[in-house]
Amino acid sequence: MAGSYRADDDDLAPVEGARILVVESHFNEDIVELLHEGAVHALEELGCDVTTITVPGALELAAGAAIALDAAEAAGAPYEGVVALGCVIRGDTYHFEIVANESARALTDLSVSRRLPLGNGVLTVDNEEQAVLRADPKQGGADKGGDAALAALALVRLKRKLGGRS
Repeated sequence: MAGSYRADDDDLAPVEGARILVVESHFNEDIVELLHEGAVHALEELGCDVTTITVPGALELAAGAAIALDAAEAAGAPYEGVVALGCVIRGDTYHFEIVANESARALTDLSVSRRLPLGNGVLTVDNEEQAVLRADPKQGGADKGGDAALAALALVRLKRKLGGRS
């Protein structure tokens, strides 16, 4: 499938004991559940400890992640990475662009400012059919939830290799 990520052996190396936060949107929950399935499967297969929280929508993903990251740090059990999952489906108004652009910006800002391994699994699609094709790991689709998890883990591996603070 064009545009699909193809994992190599390095991408599939275990990341034993990595504490990963999955933050997901409640909006478009049927699609997000498919993304969740792919992400959690990939994370657990590679030896990660997964915690999932839910926020109302894509615009709340970064804030929810930041709140959970701070709480985990204060409790002495920080997360090594985050996987953000959501689905924004184009409508008839400009709202789609605002949600798609601003949720991506906020997640990127969070990742860069905190040097945080983050996989962005927020779909931005024209319709539900496109969303299912990208989200459902069982339909031979792109498994974008799994891809987001692998992206976050690639950065966790890099951070561990370079001696970054965990």
